[in-house]
Amino acid sequence: MKDFNSLYFVGAGGIGMAALERYFLAKGKRIAGYDRTPTDLTHALVSEGVSIDFDDDPALIPQYCLNPNDTLVVYTPAVPESHRGLQYFRQHGFEVVKRAKLLGIVTSDSMALCFAGTHGKTTTSSMAAHILEVSGTGSNAFLGGVLRNYGSNFLLSHSSPFSVIEADEFDRSFHHLTPYIAVVTSTDPDHLDIYGNYENYLESFAHFTSLIRPDGFLIVHTGLDLKPRTQQGVTTYTYSRNEGDFHATNVKIADGNISFDLVTPWETITGISLGVPVEINIENAIAAMAACRIAGIDQDAMKRAMASFMGAKRRFEFWLKEEGPAGKVVIDDYAHHPDEIKASISSVRTLYPGRKISVIFQPHLYSRTRDLCDGFAQALSLADELLLLPIYPARELPIEGVTSQIILDKVTCPVKNIYTKENLINSLHLLNFDVCLTVGAGDIVDLLPQVCDEIKKQQR
Repeated sequence: MKDFNSLYFVGAGGIGMAALERYFLAKGKRIAGYDRTPTDLTHALVSEGVSIDFDDDPALIPQYCLNPNDTLVVYTPAVPESHRGLQYFRQHGFEVVKRAKLLGIVTSDSMALCFAGTHGKTTTSSMAAHILEVSGTGSNAFLGGVLRNYGSNFLLSHSSPFSVIEADEFDRSFHHLTPYIAVVTSTDPDHLDIYGNYENYLESFAHFTSLIRPDGFLIVHTGLDLKPRTQQGVTTYTYSRNEGDFHATNVKIADGNISFDLVTPWETITGISLGVPVEINIENAIAAMAACRIAGIDQDAMKRAMASFMGAKRRFEFWLKEEGPAGKVVIDDYAHHPDEIKASISSVRTLYPGRKISVIFQPHLYSRTRDLCDGFAQALSLADELLLLPIYPARELPIEGVTSQIILDKVTCPVKNIYTKENLINSLHLLNFDVCLTVGAGDIVDLLPQVCDEIKKQQR
């Protein structure tokens, strides 16, 4: 990286790209890039010193990024090969690498704590980064969500030996990493448009475990279909809520609070309280604390960190939380896999027993909707009321016969309807929300200000 004075990011507004841009800004590099549309994140990056354009015309590339000898080009798999800027760089002899490869290079000389899994990796990696920060050890953390404690998905340390990485299985990105400690939270089938079948998906995780350093550690959730393939010398531990080398005991859930004791192979850490009191965060906290305990972090620092952890944005984030037994509640969650949605709705049920739960869901990707339709329907049937939006396409073109209707037809909850985003907003005054949960990985978050405003009016 010493050979490059400038980096150009194609897809600069992606959450994972943003962390790398901030890292190299802190290293004194000149940073520019392209993204499709302006967002709050791109505005923040521009204010920090990143030059971002929203047209792929090569004429807009800054002068300082036009020398192939000192400019590295970074892109994400979500960017089509037809992108004119990307074509320009390829045709003019620039070194062009995927974000995953650059992240692997950046973290290769650190003690990398890598968190992988179909779901849970953003929260567990964020918790671990917060623990290291609270302990004073710090880390260079590259995360898939904006931590509410810091207002960023990137934490910087010039002295810590540790990096914390959300290890993404999409497009086999996590195969570029060299973990010191690897955590695998789950291996439920996903991204079958990339992998083709579940066996290939599991093989990708097995290969990830083979990349752990010989002096490293694997922490894996109990009961997974995964068959790890670690090098000789790697120590393997298991975890879950109720069993494994690391597990919880003395769990108490009452009055909107959650506390438990953590059993480890060496001791029991008592009196852990969760700053985000959601039931699924018990297991997330166990995974994060297991990694940090192995990394040498003391008990008190871990307890302080768990109590003060505010969570990542769009990970079970409260947008409205009125006081009293009948106070209106709006929660937003990034859940976009059936198991994630099931866990999210179940967590709401635990927090608000006896309340009416309305779920607004925006499916993400045509292929995922097709492949996991039955699972989505089963999970969403746990709601009292379902408001279903059209599929968010992201990187995909439509697939014939695949719409939100194929989910709705199989959902069994008492009240269910499909809305366009416009119709939903126009219908909010007719809907009587009690506890509202919005879920999905698309742009559903853009509706939340209007949803909250309307619910507040209903309360008055």
